Amino acid sequence: MDLGIKEKVVVVMASSKGLGKAIALEFAKEGAIVIISSRNQQTLDETAAEIKKNSSNQQIFSHVCDGSKEQDILNLFQFVADQFGRVDVLVNNTGGPKAGGFDAVEDADWYQAFEQNLLSYIRASRAVLPYMKKQQFGRIINVSSSSVKEVIDGLILSNTFRAGMVGFAKTLAREVAGDNILVNTVGPGRFATDRVAELDQIAADKQGVSIEQIVEKSKTAIPAGRYGEPEEFAKIIVFLASSANSFLTGQSLVVEGGSLKAL
Repeated sequence: MDLGIKEKVVVVMASSKGLGKAIALEFAKEGAIVIISSRNQQTLDETAAEIKKNSSNQQIFSHVCDGSKEQDILNLFQFVADQFGRVDVLVNNTGGPKAGGFDAVEDADWYQAFEQNLLSYIRASRAVLPYMKKQQFGRIINVSSSSVKEVIDGLILSNTFRAGMVGFAKTLAREVAGDNILVNTVGPGRFATDRVAELDQIAADKQGVSIEQIVEKSKTAIPAGRYGEPEEFAKIIVFLASSANSFLTGQSLVVEGGSLKAL
């Protein structure tokens, strides 16, 4: 199937590692012009080189951007506008906020999580919408968490701002659908990433057991019996951005191997 992604200009936020990197690679395999971003230029250079090698696509570009900083986001999309004149697909993504329950976080943590995990998505969406409206085409896909369907104990910041993201995305989807701009949110369950390894280590330390025990326990709670691979998540994102998806918008999906019990 031709997904209609070749030569599309795709911006993937926070894409030097983890799910963001996997998403950028899948778009590159489909022949897109891919712009990756993160806070470290050296890491970006290494990631861009790896994506080029593994996809045989040389149209991979990078720009430093700290998603929690408004000026960085403005600079990123000015770079994209100067180089390509348009944005076809935006994948909003960022690292998870500080772990912990209510007593473990202070006001500064709340403000940081708001800027990083909600306001950054709003700012990036605001930056691309003029181009998408002008060309009467666009796809905005927000990477969130399975907590949008079922809260995760010990992640109060993520639970709060991921839910806010869903409200934002649903509202925006209704406002821009007439311009052929589709907006969806996709939440990962437990995937084999550094973030999940970090959370597993926190759980292991708290319970006084090995991380291997935590991993095995987590796997038993997943009907699929394993953690997902980043490329499996990335393929869902690519589908939502493709011409194969022309009518699905305003939805909040989770990719989690059947682990959630919530409807």
